[in-house]
Amino acid sequence: MHSGGDTRLVNTKTHITLLASVGILALAAATGCGGGGGGGAISADGSSTVGPFTTKAAEDFRAENPDVQVTVGISGTGGGFERFCAGETDISDASRAIDEEEAASCEGNGIEYVELQVATDALTNVVNIENDWATCLTVEQLNTIWKPGSTVTNWNQIDPSFPDVELKLYGAGTDSGTFDYFTDAINGEEGASRSDYSATEDDNVTVQGVAGDKGALGYFGFSYFEENQDKLKALEVDDGQGCVAPSATTAQDGSYQPLSRPLFMYVKTSSLADSPSLGDFVRYTLENEQTIAQEAKFVPLSQEQIDEQLQKLEGATA
Repeated sequence: MHSGGDTRLVNTKTHITLLASVGILALAAATGCGGGGGGGAISADGSSTVGPFTTKAAEDFRAENPDVQVTVGISGTGGGFERFCAGETDISDASRAIDEEEAASCEGNGIEYVELQVATDALTNVVNIENDWATCLTVEQLNTIWKPGSTVTNWNQIDPSFPDVELKLYGAGTDSGTFDYFTDAINGEEGASRSDYSATEDDNVTVQGVAGDKGALGYFGFSYFEENQDKLKALEVDDGQGCVAPSATTAQDGSYQPLSRPLFMYVKTSSLADSPSLGDFVRYTLENEQTIAQEAKFVPLSQEQIDEQLQKLEGATA
């Protein structure tokens, strides 16, 4: 999620193929990876947004530590927390903070964890590249479009100066942390959204849908826009302080509001105690975060943020 570099994000299918091709899935299954991160086996699952970051971290780590097997699943933030709080995984990738119900589930099952921010994202509203009328939408306009019960079906209902073009909406599925964050930021309540839109857990479906319809509007993480900016146009957002474009810079400095967000790894502390390789992997990920984030097209953390996360990790392993 940066400017420059040509590392391509992978969708769910190619992501799984990648893991299989380097032998991670097969070897992890053979070693019984899943519940405790014992020996050289580490299991992660969760956000499809964070998944490519963790995959890149795993690839780089395994290049130096070939005996450590790392599985990275993509079942969505909510699905990842379900597995994590049931004790099935060592790391839960999340595009939002753990909620009260999920935290209570972990507590009830005796799962303790450390929350680590691993990157920053800018949720991006995208339109077809042939859309020459919209360059910026206010938070109020986005709310009018996406709020529960919205009957907006044409661009001229958003702004009278916009043309008479049918509005086709694409967005995240309800199990996605992207959905949770977007609805909270735009509609004021997590999960509050109109339901008559093309919902998907695979952001590449949104890319294809918006790219194929002149009147389409969709949203997803900034990295997917960067990867497809030859066929999509990103809209600026005005939260009352003027229009601001999504970018690595505006996400990092906090000026892209209210849609810049932190991305997380939740790490099970008992697995850290039982598996030195897990601590080594997480520490490697944080120490090399800026390189990993840039290669995987995410907004890197500042060095100060990285140092803070390393301190949290050391506190959890002390």
